[in-house]
Amino acid sequence: MAGDADIAAVGALLAEPSRARILMALADGRALPASVLAAEAGIAASTASEHLGRLVDGGLLTMEAHGRHRYYRFAGPHVAELVESVARVAPPAPVRSLRQGTRAEAVRTARTCYDHLAGRLGTELMAALLRRGVLVGGDGAFHPELGDRLSHPGGDVPYELADAAPLRALGVDPAAIRGRRPLVRYCIDWSEQRHHLAGALGAALADRLFELGWVQRAPRSRAVRVTPDGVDGLRDALGVTWS
Repeated sequence: MAGDADIAAVGALLAEPSRARILMALADGRALPASVLAAEAGIAASTASEHLGRLVDGGLLTMEAHGRHRYYRFAGPHVAELVESVARVAPPAPVRSLRQGTRAEAVRTARTCYDHLAGRLGTELMAALLRRGVLVGGDGAFHPELGDRLSHPGGDVPYELADAAPLRALGVDPAAIRGRRPLVRYCIDWSEQRHHLAGALGAALADRLFELGWVQRAPRSRAVRVTPDGVDGLRDALGVTWS
């Protein structure tokens, strides 16, 4: 017989600072090699290997071998939801240098949350879709007093797709999206404390913005930046004002 959920086991995996930094580095959904993750965590390769093994054994990461290299990624969207949920209630880490401060600000401004856009960019995009009537069902704000729960992202506010025309004009056809994931879900953004678009539609929209070159990934970070073409494109196509 299985007992109750052992959340202490998961907590122990998250509680080690180097493992926490590894998880944050993987929060954009990409698979990264062990050497890069060691550098992100600021630890030796042998130490990173030990931590990565524990994260794989604990069910948070999966490993893929490509030639002589081993790549690691989240075991699924549920792990990204876990990390984002913890980040929403975690205190900010101390900033000890200008580089750390600049990087932290970039992550809060615009980043990926597993496979969709988050940070101020993600919440502004969600707000624009609501203003345009592409989505209906909520106002984009986090309402704990109405039962909107940090611990259950995506299921408390009944967002629905109402007008797909602006998305189709952008090259995203919701009717062509396949898979078992819900089309429309949301996350409560840990830095903005508002909703950003997740689910299959959020992933498809993020992919399209990367394809258009409107959004670009920062090197070795889950931060992203909006390009000059993206500033104009997002404004014209979806009504997102970005500076």
